[in-house]
Amino acid sequence: FAAYGWDDLADKLVGLPGATTPLIDKPEDQAEAEQELLTRLVDLNQQRAAEEAKGHIRWLRPEYQAPSEQQSEISLASKIKTTSTAMAKPATKPAWPKQMREQIEALLAAMQAGPMTDVELADGFKRKPLKPVQQVLSALEVLGRAQQQDERWQLI
Repeated sequence: FAAYGWDDLADKLVGLPGATTPLIDKPEDQAEAEQELLTRLVDLNQQRAAEEAKGHIRWLRPEYQAPSEQQSEISLASKIKTTSTAMAKPATKPAWPKQMREQIEALLAAMQAGPMTDVELADGFKRKPLKPVQQVLSALEVLGRAQQQDERWQLI
């Protein structure tokens, strides 16, 4: 709790029965504190996911997770910028990948350039694969990685 600055919840939750198992007659303040904890965790998860979508990674143990990196927090913005610039105006349009994982990666990279319609995104590939692009966009929306506003798709 202290690590996240949530000391206000510690006294209401730590060491009390029902913390990991259901408790029928749980005190109301404990139930409210548990709900607040879950709300804060979900909010933090969404914040971190948005940071990572923009290329900002917070390494927990950089010496183990990213031994070649010099910092505990790194930004991949330069790599993403290079990728999105290449996707924005390629000399020749790339083919739409066959595998779902590569389709997602290609679309996420293309979306780094900014909000675009599904037609504009499909136009970035050979043969303008509109239907598959729409399917991947729908999946990204369900996963909370993309949203549509005014017919334009953007990363979350």
